[in-house]
Amino acid sequence: MRPLKTLSLAVVGLLLVLAAVVAFLTRDVAITSWSMMWNSITGSPGPRAEAGVVIQQLQVPPGWQLSVYADAVPEARTLRPTLAGDLLVSQPRLGQITLLGRDANGDGHPDRQTVLMSGLNRPHGIDVADGYLYVGETDAVGRVAFNEASGEITGTYSHVITGLPEGGNHWSRSVRIGPDGWLYVHVGSSCNACTEEHAWRATLLRARPDGSELAVYASGLRNSVGFDWAPWSAELYATDNGRDLLGDDFPPCELNRIVQDGFYGWPFINGFNVLDPDNGAGQEALLKTATAPAHGFRAHTAPLGIRFLRHQQPTLARSALVALHGSWNRSKADGYKVVRLVWDGNGGNITELPFISGFEKDGNIIGRPVDVAETRRGEIFVSDDYAGAVYRLVYGETPPSITTAPQAVTPAASTPAIAQDPLAGLDADLISASRVRGTELSKRFACDSCHAPGTPMGEKLKTLGERYTVDTLAAFFITPRPPMPVFALSPEDRRALAIHLLSTDS
Repeated sequence: MRPLKTLSLAVVGLLLVLAAVVAFLTRDVAITSWSMMWNSITGSPGPRAEAGVVIQQLQVPPGWQLSVYADAVPEARTLRPTLAGDLLVSQPRLGQITLLGRDANGDGHPDRQTVLMSGLNRPHGIDVADGYLYVGETDAVGRVAFNEASGEITGTYSHVITGLPEGGNHWSRSVRIGPDGWLYVHVGSSCNACTEEHAWRATLLRARPDGSELAVYASGLRNSVGFDWAPWSAELYATDNGRDLLGDDFPPCELNRIVQDGFYGWPFINGFNVLDPDNGAGQEALLKTATAPAHGFRAHTAPLGIRFLRHQQPTLARSALVALHGSWNRSKADGYKVVRLVWDGNGGNITELPFISGFEKDGNIIGRPVDVAETRRGEIFVSDDYAGAVYRLVYGETPPSITTAPQAVTPAASTPAIAQDPLAGLDADLISASRVRGTELSKRFACDSCHAPGTPMGEKLKTLGERYTVDTLAAFFITPRPPMPVFALSPEDRRALAIHLLSTDS
């Protein structure tokens, strides 16, 4: 079946090129470059990332150091750091997931590069949670038991969701396990602008991790490749690519705040409540129900991966990094950068600032950012499917060592003391069961790697009862303070872990 799929994809690519040519002849639309359009359709590679060129041409904020972490990762797309410091990379057009081993020797490059999984059907989205590696193939979502400590597959890969619509303009499937413990899957549109026949197209789906209770969570999302949860509010945000062939500056690409059952306009409404010229006639009523973007990017910049920063210095608080893949459908190149979005104190206003720029200069394009990842040590990684590279950014003169011990987190001065026993009034059987479950969770997430007895972080556990109740500690796990990572815990697991820690804090 694979040769037939390859042939069909080639036919689709040819038809897309012919359709684009017709469109350009009949509309006042230009393209950035034919190479960019061909790259968008086929994933054809660009020039290999050269360290000297990258360092000379790319600009980053003061204090940051950028380097080429790996330069031989063709079609590098989604990134996922592991608790052990390894980096997983999806390579959908190669049908594989690659593991870049942690840089334990400190030379600025992965110590090993291993194909972890192969023979997959365009694997794009990846995530790790509860001992499983989740993979979003173009027609299904699968998972396999995965040991983060060793970086090894330990089970048999099997699909938990099948029947996702294949083909079309947007074939990638993004997957994430949310802070609520549910599995989220985005299915892009099949076309530039049309009314879809399949109910799952242009939607965000949600299911239990085993694939059960699958349902549409939000709709009207043309191509939301990237989504993440704000650590200060647990609100879900998703990037979205606006449609093509309406000129250089319309419609804007979008950042949407996603709510359950929300509708975000496509294909009837573009940008900030503007009816689509091809599909909007007779759909005026939708203007009252469609949710406008939380932020608008410049047209055709193609925002893909988004990551909220959780382990950075206070100057980057309330920030997310977004990879702008770059335009093909405009006369002057735009995008080809990583930008920083900053939420104000009220969470309503979002400011866009440059973070990594220079992938495009005077029409010369050396890279196309795809995804952004952040490690517990504060390293930032960016994938580039055009140059087949992964870049690393660190703050300060030298990259942090893999062996650097996490710094103790000092609670805010305003943190109130808890005057009474936080477990008072709880049933003894509940406490006992929670301790069992909490012990399992602590082992699963290797909590002792940071909170070992006798270490500063370990000593902090002894005074939890002075600072937290069961409810406030359970809530803390949703948006923990750096350097603690966010773990995919269900509400029940968060409460059990809180009870476990509060019952063993002395």
